Amino acid sequence: MTKIDLQLLDSSDGFETAGSNQSGMRDRNERLVLSILRRQGALPKAEIARKTGLSAQTVSVIMRALERDGLLQKGKKQRGKVGQPSVPMGLAPEGAFFLGLKVGRRSVELILVNFTGEELAHKEQSYSYPTPEMILEFVKETAQELCQTLAPLLRARIAGLGIATPFFLWEWATTIGIDADAMAGWKGFDLSAELDALFDFPVFLGNDASSACGAELVFGTTETPPDFLYIYVGYFVGGGVVLNGALYTGRSGNAGAIGTFPLSSLGGAPRQLVDAASMIGLERRLKAAAGDVRAMQRPDWQIDAAIVQDWLAEAVPALTHMIVGAISIIDFPAILIDGNMPESLRETLVARVTQELDSLPLSGLHRPRVMPGSLGPRARPLGAASLPLSNRFMFET
Repeated sequence: MTKIDLQLLDSSDGFETAGSNQSGMRDRNERLVLSILRRQGALPKAEIARKTGLSAQTVSVIMRALERDGLLQKGKKQRGKVGQPSVPMGLAPEGAFFLGLKVGRRSVELILVNFTGEELAHKEQSYSYPTPEMILEFVKETAQELCQTLAPLLRARIAGLGIATPFFLWEWATTIGIDADAMAGWKGFDLSAELDALFDFPVFLGNDASSACGAELVFGTTETPPDFLYIYVGYFVGGGVVLNGALYTGRSGNAGAIGTFPLSSLGGAPRQLVDAASMIGLERRLKAAAGDVRAMQRPDWQIDAAIVQDWLAEAVPALTHMIVGAISIIDFPAILIDGNMPESLRETLVARVTQELDSLPLSGLHRPRVMPGSLGPRARPLGAASLPLSNRFMFET
């Protein structure tokens, strides 16, 4: 397969090229420093030494190397009462760049972000259902377009592509409402390998909801405890597990697959969380009432309140039931809820789940705090972009 030409340049102008030290696997201590600066902002060397437990000399060596590689930049001098003014060091936005591909049940997105998580370019395409051929064609057409928004020299600093996609896509055809044969092409298809053949930088694959959880860790603004369960309510519902401050994906990469969590049946028919607490349920209600779903495709979501309340009446107890099951296995002190929805609906969902938890007997369990996520509809594409960033530049316990 012919590789996509992104016009990557050599390092003759002072920048390292992809695959070199700049975008290669960082030393453990370098990753630790980068992770602290990402989560806490710019800090002087003395503060970094205190937080890492490393010697001042070791920190100085690390900081010089990271600055030389273009990953860090100096901030403004901070004058204190005693001694020389300190100079905080922070992440350099142009230190590295990442592509994030979100493959959804109804749309595909490709974004380009810089080292601090700022979205620089974005393109989206909707469809009735995804096929491998459609996704590959979209990436071929879009990747070069997005990368060419960077100056030629900066294209050499693209450090990877992340893919956030539902696992077992072919098994969801019936739930989407299409013939199973239409999505059978995904079975046995290796999207990661196909895209890896297109680029000179590495490609990383993750579950879409777990990747959204990773985006909250890397780019989010919510103050979270070291352990929490993440819930993402999109067209379907999924989740992520965070333990000791790091995303836990499990042996097969599918930890947090809460969409298949069993619920009590209605009239004897088996149900799962995805049947009760996904946006597909709200979409079906809207279509039945209004004849189409265009109201959900607008940012402001002008939907009749009665339709939303009817969906919440089913979704909230289902989510709460799953949460109680989850905390009975892992003692999560917090639950984060985010989703492809307006912020006002997310806040309502958090409040309603909190209220529902308060009404349940939780003897023998520690009641978790329910909190809103901070990224909303951008969580999954940002989660895709966070995969190469985390893999190559962050410290994970």
